Amino acid sequence: MVLNGGKAKDVALGFDKNGIGGIINSSRSLMCAYQSDRWKTEFSDEEYGKATRAEAIRMRDELNEAI
Repeated sequence: MVLNGGKAKDVALGFDKNGIGGIINSSRSLMCAYQSDRWKTEFSDEEYGKATRAEAIRMRDELNEAI
């Protein structure tokens, strides 16, 4: 299954009940997290690494909730 701009609930179908079975590529969302509306007021451009980490954790938690 390939989705562009998919939500966690959309990709949850690719996982089994144990959370195994899917590979999600979200490089653009992570790479540009510091510029997103969600993080741009919390992190400066120089803190792009912190914004990337925060977004990865947010995405992980959202996916775990959907699974």
